[in-house]
Amino acid sequence: MSNWLERDRNSIWHPFTPLKGMPEPEMLERAEGVNLYTKDGKKIIDVISSWWVNLHGHSHPYIANAIAEQANTLEHVIFAGFTHEPAIRLAERLLEILPDNQSKIFFSDNGSTATEVAIKMAFQYFHNQGEERKKIIAIDGSYHGDTFGAMSVGDRGPFTTPFDPYLFQVEFIDFPDKGKEEEVWNQFKTLIDGGDVASFIFEPLVQGASGMRVYSAELLDRMIAYAQQQDVICIADEVMTGFGRLGTLFAADQLHHKPDIICLSKGLTGGVLPMGVTSCTDKIQEAYRTNDLMKTFFHGHSFTGNPMICASANASLDLLLAEECEVNRRRINERHLAFQQQINGHSMVRNCRVLGTILAFDINTEKDTSYFNEARHHLYPYFISKGLLLRPLGNVIYLIPPYIISDSDLDYVYATIMEFLNSY
Repeated sequence: MSNWLERDRNSIWHPFTPLKGMPEPEMLERAEGVNLYTKDGKKIIDVISSWWVNLHGHSHPYIANAIAEQANTLEHVIFAGFTHEPAIRLAERLLEILPDNQSKIFFSDNGSTATEVAIKMAFQYFHNQGEERKKIIAIDGSYHGDTFGAMSVGDRGPFTTPFDPYLFQVEFIDFPDKGKEEEVWNQFKTLIDGGDVASFIFEPLVQGASGMRVYSAELLDRMIAYAQQQDVICIADEVMTGFGRLGTLFAADQLHHKPDIICLSKGLTGGVLPMGVTSCTDKIQEAYRTNDLMKTFFHGHSFTGNPMICASANASLDLLLAEECEVNRRRINERHLAFQQQINGHSMVRNCRVLGTILAFDINTEKDTSYFNEARHHLYPYFISKGLLLRPLGNVIYLIPPYIISDSDLDYVYATIMEFLNSY
């Protein structure tokens, strides 16, 4: 195994990982269900769905068979000038479960590209009508991806510092912490009233990478309604929240006013293959329905609408929409709520929150909650040593497991966290 790790070290640059001073990665041999198996015989429970993508467990035979069958029929074709059944079925099925105002699907490669498509779609919506709006509103602390447009509308900090001179200007409103809603509303309204705003982009109800920060659905509803009154395009980044993570199929299902554009990825294929989707309303499309070639949406990717990936997504939807999956999501939520009651009031815990299948809390440290809080450096290896993949966001511990996780596995996860809290 050491030879494999040496070869990895000599040839691979891992994401979000310093090139010096980090422990060796775990060398995996296989995965099944919620379990990852290393070459040296360890079993690790994947409690974060491998960066929030896995819905139904690893190496799911139903999804694997769908991919294999499609690979033997049509593995790929250029998606300009051609189409195929897996893509058509997937688009139709997504539109059936997305909010009723969504009417068209644009395929891309991942969450970042889904966001890029949305931003470009919104800007060009106005350009095609002879109006140039230059402003985007985003929420402080947001994360929308790592391409340049996605970075521009995300939190400005250490992740983006080397690129700040090249990012376009964005108007950031404060994160609407409890008790700050009216202050944030006034910031938002002032920006909208100032005009020249093309779009408002947001992670609905919970910000992921900034620490699973939850905010008011009522405030978000109010902001969407006001923005849409001023013809501002509202973009919901549901890359993390989509496909049942918050209990409902989409976070937008918990809102009265629906976004104009929705970005999807991560759980779209069950976490098996990369794909991005950007859905939009008929109103958005109207600005592009013309014989004027220069008003075409000139955007695409080499693997747009790949048939094997579409087959994976269709198989994942079959599993997601089954009653068993809905029951499992409710069960996880109930278990999380019970554990929340257990740890509330613990001296090492602050701000425990549960939303759907997500549970998160801050470890009570001397420093503020932050991605760069040093607590992460001993939290991650501690839980790995206990057979749990928990990748803390600084001092924020969160659970976002595959929906098939068993009660006995959840018992072990909760017990291990309690053991840590009592000995920290």
